[in-house]
Amino acid sequence: MKLRSQTIRLGIFISTLIITAIVVFQLIWLKKVYYFEQKEFDHGIARAVRDFYGDINLEVAPAVHLSDLITSPNELTYFIRTNKPQHYDSLVLFMHNELEDEDIFTDCYMGIYDADQKKYVHIYYLPAVSAAKQRAEKLPFSGHVYNHVALFFPHRRQYILSLMNLWLSSSVILLIVLILFGASLYYFYRQTFLAELQKDFVNNFTHEFKTPVSVINLAAEVLEQPDIASRPERLTKYAGIVKYQGRYLQQQIEQLLHYAFSEERLLHLRKENVHLQQLAEEAVSNLQPLIDEKHARITYRFEASDDRVNGDRNYLLIVITNLVENALKYARQAQIEVRIYDDGSYKTIAIKDNGKGIAKRYLPNIFKRFYRVPDGEVASARGFGLGLAFVKRIVDAHHGKIVVESEPSVGSTFSIKLPVG
Repeated sequence: MKLRSQTIRLGIFISTLIITAIVVFQLIWLKKVYYFEQKEFDHGIARAVRDFYGDINLEVAPAVHLSDLITSPNELTYFIRTNKPQHYDSLVLFMHNELEDEDIFTDCYMGIYDADQKKYVHIYYLPAVSAAKQRAEKLPFSGHVYNHVALFFPHRRQYILSLMNLWLSSSVILLIVLILFGASLYYFYRQTFLAELQKDFVNNFTHEFKTPVSVINLAAEVLEQPDIASRPERLTKYAGIVKYQGRYLQQQIEQLLHYAFSEERLLHLRKENVHLQQLAEEAVSNLQPLIDEKHARITYRFEASDDRVNGDRNYLLIVITNLVENALKYARQAQIEVRIYDDGSYKTIAIKDNGKGIAKRYLPNIFKRFYRVPDGEVASARGFGLGLAFVKRIVDAHHGKIVVESEPSVGSTFSIKLPVG
C-alpha cells in the first residue's frame, strides 16, 4: 500500500503543480491584458485629441509632438493645451464625437480652463450609455498657467474591466474547473486510500488471526491424544499455549470492538479523581505474565506533588496499559521507566523504553488507525495498528496531549499530558 499511496501522492503533487502553474499563468495573462487595454485607452485619447485639433482650428503653442500638448498626471485625467475658444458648445460636441469615434464609451467630465481667470469657466458632463449615474465631481487642478481643456474619466477602471469581460469570465470558469478537478483528485485519492486501507486491513486481519487459530487447533489435537493425561508436563505446556493464544485473540477482538465503538459514538467519560500512580501500578500488574516472559525490568519515578487528575479511570487504564504493553513488545530485554511528574498545568505520565525506536519520518502517522511503521519498532509487532489510535482518541477526549520522542536503536518515550482541572 505504501508504494501505491506514494504513486498516487506523486500524481496529485504533479497535478497540483500543473494547476498552480495554470492559475499563475492566467493571472499574469490577465494582468498583461489589463495593461494592454490601459495603453489602448491612452492611445485612443491621443488619437481623439489629434482629430479634435483637426476639427476646430485652434492656435496652440508650437509643438513638435502631440505628446507635448497632452499631459496626464494620473490615469483618470488628461490636460489638453488650447487657446481660449469662442464657441464652447462646439468644442464639447467635437470632443464627444471624437471619443465615440475612438470607441471610448465611458462617461467623462470636460472642463475648460481660463488662465486669465485661473479657474474652470465651463464644466460639461459627457455621458455614456453604460456609465454610472452622474454625480458631482470636482475636476483636478493642473497647475498650468495656460489655457487648456481637462478630461476626467471617473469610471475608467470599471470601463476597462468591462472590456475584459470575456477574459474574466473564461478565467473564472477555468478556476472553477480547476477547483472541481482538484476536489476530484482529492476524492479519488481518499477513496483509493480507503480502499487500499480496507484491503490491507482484511489481509492483516487474516494474517493475525490465522496463526493463533492454527496453533490452538494443533494444541487441541495434542490435548486429544489418549496418553496426554499421563504426561502432565506436556498437558500443562499445551494448555498454556491454548490459554496464551486465546488471550491474544481476545485482546485483539476487544481492541477492534473498542475502536469500532469509539468511531460510532463519542466516548462517554465518567470522570472522577484518579491517582496516576495507582493506575500505573495496576497496568503493570495486569501485564505481569508478559513482563515475566520478557524478563523485563520496570522502574518508577513518581515526582509529582499530587498525582491526581480528573478523568475516566477505565479509559486512562487502557491508555497506560497499551503504552506499557507496547514497550514490552518492542524490546528483547525490556527496560521500562514509568515517570509521573508536574508539567505546568498538566500532570504527565511518561513511558520510556529501550526498544528499536521509530524513525522521525514515521512519527506523524503512528496515531492513524491501522497504520504500522514499515521498519523499526512497530513492524516487529503483531496487531492491527489500532492501539495508539485509540490511545490518542482517549487522550483527546480528556483534552490532553500525547507527545512522542523516539530515536532508532535507542528507544521511545510516550508522554501523556493530562490537565489538572
